[in-house]
Formats: sequence, C-alpha cells, structure tokens
Amino acid sequence: MQEPDFEDTLELVVKSDPRYARGAYLFVRQALEFTQQKILEEHKGGKRVIRHVSGRELLEGVREFALDEFGPMAFFVLEEWGIHKTEDVGDIVFNLVDSKLLSKTDDDSPRDFEDGYDFYETFKKPFLPKSKRERRSNTK
Repeated sequence: MQEPDFEDTLELVVKSDPRYARGAYLFVRQALEFTQQKILEEHKGGKRVIRHVSGRELLEGVREFALDEFGPMAFFVLEEWGIHKTEDVGDIVFNLVDSKLLSKTDDDSPRDFEDGYDFYETFKKPFLPKSKRERRSNTK
C-alpha cells in the first residue's frame, strides 16, 4: 500500500480543521523552510545543516516571510486564510505535526506560539499613513 503524499494528507488536515484555508498550511510550511534557511548551523567540517526551529523562531520567520511575500497585503492575506494571531500559527503547526507532515521535539508546545506579536501592529500599522498610525496609538 502506498503512503499518502503531502497533498492528500493536507486535504485531510484542512477538512478536519476548517478554521484555516489550505493556503495557510502551505504558507506556514514555506515560512518554516524560509526560517530553516536563515538559521542554517555550521556543523563539523564546515558543512551547513538544517536544525530544529523553535516556535519563537518560526514566528519571527512567519513575520519576515509574510512581509517579504505580501508586503502591505500581508495582514489581509493572512486574515483571509484564517490566521489572525500567533496562536493560529501554532494551531496550524500542531495540526501538521498530528498528521505527521511536520515533526516536533518533546520540548515543543502550542504555548510556544502564545502572545508572539500583535498582527495589527506587525502587518498593518507600518503601512498606514502616518496620521492614521498616530490616531490608532492615541486611542488605545
């Protein structure tokens, strides 16, 4: 019997947790690959190797990758996919872990993704006109 491939398994994940669009899972996977490339470790003999990425490192990678890929539209693209906060990234990661599309260490936890950063402050506010950025800050 043939093992299910990524696409087939991903389809089952999306069906089991419809809070997140298929694109959200693909995005998180791409952000993980982006993050892994940024933190390649030099190993014995000068060889660079991919190492495990922590939840906090992945959140930083998600932030950077989303801004690189989507710029001012990042907030809206992520929102369209159902990603509204860093905890959503954690839920997506652990859905992928549960389906064996990603692996984790014993130290990894969904709590690693709690209170990472505010999506409005990170993805939307920097692109607002200065007058609107100041007005929102003063009303908090």
